[in-house]
Amino acid sequence: MSLSARCARWVVAHPRLLGLLFALITAFFAAGLPRVKLETVFSDLLPQDDPFVQVYRDHPNFGNPLTVAVMVRRSDGGDLYNAETLAKVWQLTRDIDLVAGVDHDQILSITTERARTSEATPLGIDMRPLMGGHPPQNADELAAFRLRVDQAPKVRDFLISRDDKATLITAMLLERGTDYGTVFGAVQRLAEQARDAHHEVFVAGQPILIGWVYHYERQMILIFAVTIVALLIALGLYMRNWVGLLTPIVTSGVAAIWAFGLVGWLRISIEPLLMVVPLLLTARSFSHSVQFTERFYELYAELGDRRAAAQQTMTVMAGPSLLGILTDVLGIVVVCAAPIPAMVRHAIFCGMWAVWLIPTGIVLITVLLCTLPAPTHVERLIRRSPTSAQPLHERVLGGVAKLVHGRLAPLSTIVLLMLSAATIITAHRIRIGNPVEGSNLLWDDSAFNVAVRAINAQFPGVNTLELVLEAKRPNGDEWTAQQVDTVQTMLSLQRLLEADAFAPRATLSFADYLSESSRLFNGGHPAWSPLDPRTAAMGAATVGALMGASAKSYGHVVDDGLQNATVSLWYANNRQETVDAALASARKAIAAVGEDHDQFRIRLGTGTIALQEAVNRVIERYHIVVIAAVNVFVFLLASLAYRSFVAGLLLLVPVNLSNQALVAAMHLLGVGLDINAMIVAAIGVGVGIDYGIYLLSRICEELRAGRGDWAGAIGAALHTTGKAILFTATIMMLGILPWYLMSDLKFVADMGLLLMAIMGINMLLSLIVLPLLIWWVKPRFALRGA
Repeated sequence: MSLSARCARWVVAHPRLLGLLFALITAFFAAGLPRVKLETVFSDLLPQDDPFVQVYRDHPNFGNPLTVAVMVRRSDGGDLYNAETLAKVWQLTRDIDLVAGVDHDQILSITTERARTSEATPLGIDMRPLMGGHPPQNADELAAFRLRVDQAPKVRDFLISRDDKATLITAMLLERGTDYGTVFGAVQRLAEQARDAHHEVFVAGQPILIGWVYHYERQMILIFAVTIVALLIALGLYMRNWVGLLTPIVTSGVAAIWAFGLVGWLRISIEPLLMVVPLLLTARSFSHSVQFTERFYELYAELGDRRAAAQQTMTVMAGPSLLGILTDVLGIVVVCAAPIPAMVRHAIFCGMWAVWLIPTGIVLITVLLCTLPAPTHVERLIRRSPTSAQPLHERVLGGVAKLVHGRLAPLSTIVLLMLSAATIITAHRIRIGNPVEGSNLLWDDSAFNVAVRAINAQFPGVNTLELVLEAKRPNGDEWTAQQVDTVQTMLSLQRLLEADAFAPRATLSFADYLSESSRLFNGGHPAWSPLDPRTAAMGAATVGALMGASAKSYGHVVDDGLQNATVSLWYANNRQETVDAALASARKAIAAVGEDHDQFRIRLGTGTIALQEAVNRVIERYHIVVIAAVNVFVFLLASLAYRSFVAGLLLLVPVNLSNQALVAAMHLLGVGLDINAMIVAAIGVGVGIDYGIYLLSRICEELRAGRGDWAGAIGAALHTTGKAILFTATIMMLGILPWYLMSDLKFVADMGLLLMAIMGINMLLSLIVLPLLIWWVKPRFALRGA
């Protein structure tokens, strides 16, 4: 007696004991559900071993992407030099400063002390904030304020638009302990309060993007609920009995409780954006349950005994189910290869969910089948009656059977080869990275993307690249940032970059402020702006720049100890072609001035441009690794299970075609291959082999029963197991449709389309490609008992 037969006999003999055990384990995991957290930790979305990320961690103040940008713009044609607008900006700045999580030293607007102006007078240097202790309230104060703006360096570039209609407020967040949902809600409320008939307010920045994802969490849960209800209705209409309806519900529900409960006990946060993956795992659980139940119906009709049918079902289905679930698990676990903590956590969550499908999808379902009342009208359920009307799915499967064997097989093969070639060509056109201005997570007309475009149109933008000049001896007595070589290198980098064919919109460094200080302390004439290349002159310019101000006022370009500095570059957008060109330009400039100097080294880089590239490099490196690992695991497992290397190779063909078709679908849908899409795609490929395993196993059974009749075995497998495959794939595609129709998150809608593509592609490849391969190869292992 085989191991699966012995296990099945023991399970059927002890249903109450196993039912009690499952209930106790479920109660334990259910106790962990209140601890489950859906949250985003920004730094955990970054690859830990990337040099750009290491620069960001070493110098978090330079180009920190956790910055909220708020633009106030006159919408009635007037400019901002009026008491109403400046009072609004004044109040909005102070209200934002009070939001929990905002770094009070890193908030900047025309109303803060960090925005300063200096003027050379006969009595000395007059240094003061652009705005005093209150916003301008009369014509004289407004005129004086406007004059100070005209005299202040860089204000026209970074804080007030060239047409004088808009001004920008930026606030950097403290990462640890900051709740992005709270920040998002507070800033959005303040922005809404500031909007009126004369003023528009636009809010952007990475924290706001994360906040929008949080904002749509309830919507995602609602869509998930709608999907589950739709699946249950379809399942009930298909099964038409309580046994067929309850088994998928109970087994899938128990696996979900165990998965969420485990992460609750482990206190592992779940990335909200990737909540589409549990839907895919729910689909797999439904698929396993439907396959199991359909086979139970067949055996019950044959044996007439519920317990015997349940035992025989587990005996014949345990092997294919275990192999299919293990490929699911391995397809998920390989995602851990990428050094991104958020991906690792999600792989643990989803991987363990897939693991729980083994006890629930093999053992628990057997307990249910031998315990629940026997199904009625079994003959009608399995369509054994020769007089029954042939339903649509049987006609479809009959047509498929004619295409994959016999005289039509050569024509089907030629068509399939042509389609495969077109698919592979299309898949290779996929672009890694962000394909749009703003974020591809949201629709093009979303408030966030509209805000990004508006800010980019009025200011240098929200996308920076930082070239960090890092002191080799940061604890030394001298201020490295004011040394002649350091300052001259900053200026040289800026000149080279501004003269490049792909010049940034704006550049900024500590040297710019020193140039202004030099001008003021030499009488104020613009001719004195070029810095005197002597150490004493640099020191004097530094003292002049810091006079009446804290070093924190320059924290965006130099650190508190004046040891490390940065050259900031602004670019129009974060499309991948912009990222590539910006990094190429920066590397060329660094090579021209030299990367290594006596007192400092130049490190490229941080800022949104560099960090986006860091993530893209992980995708480029590990996407191939993940797919290769899935191939190796599938080959080894299938070869072991069927005791034939040919079996492993046969199953690899639809797996790889599925991957290519999925990537091609992403390209056609306009979905770039980013970190979130990579996770969904990798898991989709891992679970995509399940249909093939069930169908191959059934062909082997029918082949041995039919004594080598290949055409008959393929046809019988398609009409039995193929029917369950067609049903589960079809209802899952229909059930996922609400994710596209109802979601205000473009990423979720795109992933819904991708999940439908995964289901459809895997169904077609399993029902057509695999039988066609078996017809041509006629593998000998299929005739052996395995």
